[in-house]
Amino acid sequence: MTDFEKTRELWADWIEDACAAVGVDAESVDVVTIHAMTKKIAHGFERPMAPVGAYILGVAVGHLQEQGRPVDIDSMQQAIEATITEREEQA
Repeated sequence: MTDFEKTRELWADWIEDACAAVGVDAESVDVVTIHAMTKKIAHGFERPMAPVGAYILGVAVGHLQEQGRPVDIDSMQQAIEATITEREEQA
């Protein structure tokens, strides 16, 4: 097992524990999408806003699920990332 595989296994274990602690299905956590979005926010806008962006995405997902509406994380990620692109274009 490579170091990265060990790291990913450690992450997966923590994600399962954290999700269980708050009653969330660990399968709904898309680490790749979250990392891609937070990277764009950190490098395209402000690093401290990266976790805030992830929180906003999570709140949006929860809100849609609560309403029984379909969740399209890719579209929501793109919408949040578009706010960074818009700021870059205005600068």
